[in-house]
Amino acid sequence: MTIRAIRGATTLTADERDHLHARTQELVVAMLEANSLDTDALISVFFTCTPDIVSDFPAAAARAINLGDVPLMCAQEMPVPGALPLVVRVMMHAHLDTPRNQVQHVYLHDAVSLRRDLAQ
Repeated sequence: MTIRAIRGATTLTADERDHLHARTQELVVAMLEANSLDTDALISVFFTCTPDIVSDFPAAAARAINLGDVPLMCAQEMPVPGALPLVVRVMMHAHLDTPRNQVQHVYLHDAVSLRRDLAQ
């Protein structure tokens, strides 16, 4: 089985814990569904947030949807002037036999503007 990286991102309308959890969970589930994966195929998930998100860790949201046994890590994005605000990004590593150019990356809400070439 091949290891692939799957990218995804979403945006928040406000930095509120429940909203962060809902949008993060929506994104993770969409990434799994788009690639026909279950959590057993996951190797690790790396989350980043723009510096304006401080209400909670996206990994906490992921643990709430049964990813507690998957290695999860969070980090802060670089504070680049003019960058899209309130963004949660994900890099998911999984066992996936799909060719790299057929991996389905998922960009939701205003994050579709980040990678129109990859967004579904």
